[in-house]
Amino acid sequence: MAVPTGMKGTTGKRGPAWPVTVGVYCALFLFGAVQGLIGSFQYSRAAGSVPVAALVCCAVILATCLLGARSVSGAVLPGIGWIITSFVLSMPVSNGSVIITSTTAGKWYLYGGTFCVAAGVVASFIGVPRWAGRN
Repeated sequence: MAVPTGMKGTTGKRGPAWPVTVGVYCALFLFGAVQGLIGSFQYSRAAGSVPVAALVCCAVILATCLLGARSVSGAVLPGIGWIITSFVLSMPVSNGSVIITSTTAGKWYLYGGTFCVAAGVVASFIGVPRWAGRN
């Protein structure tokens, strides 16, 4: 049986690169989760009435999703980590305390961050990060 050019020596099994890929995806998920953890405690820092820290956190998760967007999974995983962490920390606990409050800064952090995650994922679907880096 003839083997197509470039296919000689391949067995059709997963190559040795799959553990690296899984490791990178796990790191992206954890990176998004850590950003959500840090942002959940720092979002309320403001300059006057402008929630600067919330806006910076939104920009950072957008950048993370875009930088990981060489594949759709690379954009989705940090976003999932961020959303899970941020929204779990925004839920009240049994004693009534809550970490992310329903203030202007809290709303900017949660809604703006979710919008930025969605924008990063949509950008990965349409291929923006792949063609933006080409010369």
